[in-house]
Amino acid sequence: MMKVKCISHTIQPEKVCAIAALTSTGKKIMDLEEIDLEKARKLIRKIIDYGHYSVLEHASFTFKIENISRVCSHQLVRHRLASYTQQSQRYVTFSDEIPEIVIPESIKRDKELKEKFMKFAAKSHELYKAMLERGIKAEDSRYVLLNAFPTNIVVTMNARELLHFFELRLCERAQLEIRILAKKMLQEVKKIAPSIFEKAGPRCVRLGYCPEGELGCGKYPPKK
Repeated sequence: MMKVKCISHTIQPEKVCAIAALTSTGKKIMDLEEIDLEKARKLIRKIIDYGHYSVLEHASFTFKIENISRVCSHQLVRHRLASYTQQSQRYVTFSDEIPEIVIPESIKRDKELKEKFMKFAAKSHELYKAMLERGIKAEDSRYVLLNAFPTNIVVTMNARELLHFFELRLCERAQLEIRILAKKMLQEVKKIAPSIFEKAGPRCVRLGYCPEGELGCGKYPPKK
């Protein structure tokens, strides 16, 4: 089961971003204790409405993400303005029992296909174990493992990149697993910096139209 937790973040991120914003028009740089939190939040909301997102880069958030599929992690690391450290299949082996693999909901709904999927995964793991037992290195044996096998990853993103990530990955056209991941990440950061993330969501909500055109989900009309 997917687990997501924000394990570290910039101290008082809303104040930090507000101080950065005020620096451009002030004679000196304020300290954290010199700015009121509610004043900082009011300023952050105004900055976001103006579209001045650069000051949000001063706040960063680190997540531990457990038990996502390799399919999901491959999509996640495509967001390049971030730092990643992922569990290595060269050093961490599945040499005992088969781990809890990630099964897409569309396959779960089909009982026959789900059973075949599980058998295929078991065969993959069986061959993997046989290779390890014959002295094949884990870095080569892993070639037979499915993308459905779980992985863990630590991710650090700044607030601006997180807003961009949420715009793309909370879209209905994004694959379900990464949408669930994005939703869990958003829930975490909203508790920490509500003024930064209170309007976070798919692009269509901010734009008022679907940038995906005719491929959209239908909730918003495509841009004329």
